[in-house]
Amino acid sequence: MALFIIAVIVFVIADIIIRFVIKTTRDKKIQKERREALEYSINIDYSREAKSLKRAEIADPAAKILCVDDEAVILDSFRKILVLEGYSVDTVESGPEALSLIKSNDYDFVFTDLKMPEMDGVEVTKAVKYLRPDIDVIIITGYATVETAVECMKFGAMDYVQKPFSEDELLEFTKKLVIKRNDRIDKALKPRVHITHVSTEEKLSGKDFYIPGGIFISQNHCWLRIEQDGSIKIGLDDFATKIVGKIDNIEISNPGMKLTKGQPLFSIKQKNKIITFNSPIDGQILQNNIELSENPGGLADSPYADNWIFIVDPVNLDIDLQSLKIGNSAVALYQNDLELCINFIKENEKELKKEDVSTERLYDLYRGMMENLDEDKWSRF
Repeated sequence: MALFIIAVIVFVIADIIIRFVIKTTRDKKIQKERREALEYSINIDYSREAKSLKRAEIADPAAKILCVDDEAVILDSFRKILVLEGYSVDTVESGPEALSLIKSNDYDFVFTDLKMPEMDGVEVTKAVKYLRPDIDVIIITGYATVETAVECMKFGAMDYVQKPFSEDELLEFTKKLVIKRNDRIDKALKPRVHITHVSTEEKLSGKDFYIPGGIFISQNHCWLRIEQDGSIKIGLDDFATKIVGKIDNIEISNPGMKLTKGQPLFSIKQKNKIITFNSPIDGQILQNNIELSENPGGLADSPYADNWIFIVDPVNLDIDLQSLKIGNSAVALYQNDLELCINFIKENEKELKKEDVSTERLYDLYRGMMENLDEDKWSRF
């Protein structure tokens, strides 16, 4: 027994050492590639695009940045600090050159010095936000011009950084900018609907919605799958489980019960609120999923696969299937109902905020959106 324990300890230690060596080797390789990109940018001639342009491109950058400053030493600092940390960086020494580049290149950020000859940072900010409103502008400023830098934010600048700055200060500042930008983009994007061909056992997460290939969806968001023996499995789809959130209980009918399309089939409970789902087909219940009704928490991982609610013997399946959605038509159903959800949020925004329902992420129909709705809004929704 002692030998076995020693062997396990040795194995764990060896595994840790191997992982550390692999990570260290990978990190060294990445740093080497970034240093090579930095050296390459110094030696290559980019004057055909902009006279003073120096470019350092790396694979899979955390962000693409354009820096404009009439002081070459500042640009060198930006390039050396940011490239080694995983950013692609272009630098130029004048505003007109910067504007020329944004017309033909994609950038996430433009860092511009406030005090420059020919074209100052205020003019650069206005021009960039006019030409490319999707690019975030950051002002580089000295202590004496902070007030002017803040003024630039009225013209669309995202933030400002003060000179002189240390390497750590610039890196921390840039990381926060990337997080802020990504968060804003995430808030602005509507959720997407995916037909997924991966295993239905895979955990479905995030704000997007999923429909496994081969699954039928009813108008009231039950899913149906035809089994090899001709029976039908019925469950609650990803749309319903995400929007409703935590389900306390599922009230299900018993085996042997005859089903009529459009008549109540099961109900879900959330505290004292109830939603009843009608049967999407005619038939008879062969089996119910008692385990799921007693522990509906499994729906949070995936509403499909083993988390079915009923197995049904269909009666008029050829007719019933005509009113169900599959593939692109199911995606269209989701998208239509997402628009209805978004409209509901817009129409009730003031009341929802009073009830502590977040409306900041208008399109982020997160899991549990309905949990804080009062009974009246729950019913209307």
